[in-house]
Amino acid sequence: MCYDRYVSICKPLHYGTLLGSRACAHMAAAAWASAFLYSLLHTANTFSLPLCHGNALGQFFCEIPQILKLSCSNSTPRELGLVAVSVCLVFGCFVFIVFSYVQIFRAVLRIPSEQGQHKAFSTCLPHLAVVSLFTITGTFAYLKPPSILSPSLDLALSVLYSVVPPALNPLIYSLRNQELKAAVWKLMTGSIKKQ
Repeated sequence: MCYDRYVSICKPLHYGTLLGSRACAHMAAAAWASAFLYSLLHTANTFSLPLCHGNALGQFFCEIPQILKLSCSNSTPRELGLVAVSVCLVFGCFVFIVFSYVQIFRAVLRIPSEQGQHKAFSTCLPHLAVVSLFTITGTFAYLKPPSILSPSLDLALSVLYSVVPPALNPLIYSLRNQELKAAVWKLMTGSIKKQ
């Protein structure tokens, strides 16, 4: 998404060539391959752990930190290796996103009209908000200190990074649409008048 925004704002005349079907297919394949590798590593590690504290989790979602709590072996070295791979993947994505948004904001600030700047910012900020929410809550959920032991905090964090960003994504992007805003406003004012 950030590369799409970058090309559409910083290089609009080259949009068709830089984001053709082949480029989109390569980016999708790279994302799927890295996600598959990441999940395969965690799945292999999880299935190799002996569980001695039962198999019931106090979560709605089968989280890796929760499974590690059920293990009776010391899985710290293997998990640290997986965290290192995860950090490399996340850091690479983070650097790419930051670089893209720095270039975007530099280009937007050079737009002479205030209306053009507002339109460009309203295109970029929803994506940045969703990515930030996902990244911050996911990072805290996986890298929080073991001294903070709270099942309700673990549940809240897993909901925040696994349910809220995908649920907010269509809502945030569709609220830019003026027709949808008018329909929601009409629906809200109509329901208030009926009460």
